[in-house]
Amino acid sequence: MKKIYHLGSCSTCQRILKELEPLNDVQLQEIKTESMTPKQLEEMASLAGGYEPLFSKRAILYRQKGLHEKQLSENDYKDLILEHYTFLKRPVVLVDGQIFIGNSKKVVQAAKEALHP
Repeated sequence: MKKIYHLGSCSTCQRILKELEPLNDVQLQEIKTESMTPKQLEEMASLAGGYEPLFSKRAILYRQKGLHEKQLSENDYKDLILEHYTFLKRPVVLVDGQIFIGNSKKVVQAAKEALHP
């Protein structure tokens, strides 16, 4: 299975999707218009080794809610990601049991190689 969770209004996600083309056999899920299910998030967390690697500490809400001053548990990360899409570090690329999280050059390149061997 090949799937990409992304945010359509995010210019970084748009740029990365272009870099990863062609996306013929890849399912795209725009997380603002099609919310992630708990099952989808659970699948991502099992591949990522937990919920924290999927959590974006760059989200504006992270500081607004004062979360940077708290010790968050795995369950907190899970609940926050499900509560608001902005807490998912994006994009998340799933390729046949592998997961690539975020937008660093290294991660994007690895995802590209996995998508187009």
